Amino acid sequence: MQNFKDSYRDYLEKEKKNSLHTVVAYCNDIAEFEAFLIATFEGCNLVQVNYGPIRSWIVSLVDSGISNASVNRKVSSLKSFYKFLLKIKQIDASPLLRHKVLKTPKKLQIPFSEKELDDVLNHVVYDGGFEGVRDKLIVDMFYVTGIRRAELIALKTADVDLAKGEIKVLGKRNKERILPILPIIQEQVKLYFFERNNLQQVKDGTFFFLTLKGVKLNDSLVYRLINKYFSHVSEKVKKSPHILRHTFATHMLNNGADLNSVKELLGHSSLASTQIYTHSSLAALKKVYGDAHPRNLK
Repeated sequence: MQNFKDSYRDYLEKEKKNSLHTVVAYCNDIAEFEAFLIATFEGCNLVQVNYGPIRSWIVSLVDSGISNASVNRKVSSLKSFYKFLLKIKQIDASPLLRHKVLKTPKKLQIPFSEKELDDVLNHVVYDGGFEGVRDKLIVDMFYVTGIRRAELIALKTADVDLAKGEIKVLGKRNKERILPILPIIQEQVKLYFFERNNLQQVKDGTFFFLTLKGVKLNDSLVYRLINKYFSHVSEKVKKSPHILRHTFATHMLNNGADLNSVKELLGHSSLASTQIYTHSSLAALKKVYGDAHPRNLK
């Protein structure tokens, strides 16, 4: 059994290329479930288990008071493990084949306002030199393109085409898309290239965005810088790259973009994924409707 778990960890790290945080979380969830099996179902093991003991574990998790979202995440770890066992032909079918995820309340993602974006792009004082130029470009790139954080980090220097005013993005499931960049962004890119060329050392030059040490950015650094600059202009609890992506979609829809165009820009595979952003734009639409309709003016 230990060999299966070790092989699974290698699979996550080397084949799936998951982050260390994800690998540790998945492996901890599996170890937690295995401990439950040993304590509760004598003679039952991870490979031979059916849905009954898994359901008992889920019930015990719910009874412990953790959220449905946390339970779903743990079960997702198990699904991944049994998918791996299927792949290496250690089981014939996943014991979670018919499992249905627990219902979770939909979290309302509150986008930044246009004023907050104007403030952070035109009035906030950025750090000096290379990092300040880079940070401002990152904020603007998120807002102008709706790019995902992972896509921004993975953006290659060769993917930025100033002559055409576009960038090539490699999205989920290696799906490639071309995104236009506005002239104002093109000018910032030129300034960034100037500062970047003056770095003392560049170790990961194939990547477009670099740290001061010349290496590729990481998730936490990008999150911290977005949170840092937006803390100057916004009191919203969540200030993250994803909220900027959400803001891009909402502002596009508020200003007349059609849903299909926003879907393509975001790199969604279906309209259902894009429609979550219509809730925020609907609020703006209601205000326009209420302010303009004659029946509401009487």
